Amino acid sequence: MTQPKILLASSSAYRRHLLGKLGLNFTWESPDIDESPLPHEPPATLVQRLAETKAYHLANRHPDCLIIGSDQVATIDNQILGKPHTHENAFAQLASFRNREVTFLTGLCLFNSSTKHSQCSVESYKVRFRNLTDSQIENYLRREQPYDCAGSFKSEGLGVCLFEQLEGEDFNTLIGLPLITLTRMLANEGMDPLDQVASFSQPSN
Repeated sequence: MTQPKILLASSSAYRRHLLGKLGLNFTWESPDIDESPLPHEPPATLVQRLAETKAYHLANRHPDCLIIGSDQVATIDNQILGKPHTHENAFAQLASFRNREVTFLTGLCLFNSSTKHSQCSVESYKVRFRNLTDSQIENYLRREQPYDCAGSFKSEGLGVCLFEQLEGEDFNTLIGLPLITLTRMLANEGMDPLDQVASFSQPSN
């Protein structure tokens, strides 16, 4: 029996890089969906819904695939952090994080478009910020310019220097794709990475 192909429902280079760690052949495609939250939608509900929607959205075009959908938000006091867009807003946001904890919630869905079986999860990862000085915040923003990033930082880059402490089961969750949980889901579909021959990923046409 032919094994299903793996499709990453994302255009994120960071997620492609993370999935590439598993040594599996996969393609990727942007699901191009509306990611706006629903009125009064809790953050965990939002990321699960969007992860599922991304995976399901591509199912008709890819009927024999294991489709991976994922979505992430950063929250503080259970409120979703927005993108700052300007330097001034980014500085204010980072300044408000001093000695505080930010929680990342990452929704993950693995959908078998052939059998219609889906596995879904929401993973959390917490970071505590350092007591940053104004000059440290300025230096960070000038160097990385994370103005289109929720929370005003890039955890996969220099943003890790902003943190005092990390708390979670899988550091990959912080960047956007929980590989430990995904590996378990893939194994449930007969695609354990340790049982596969390593190969190279390629884009979807």
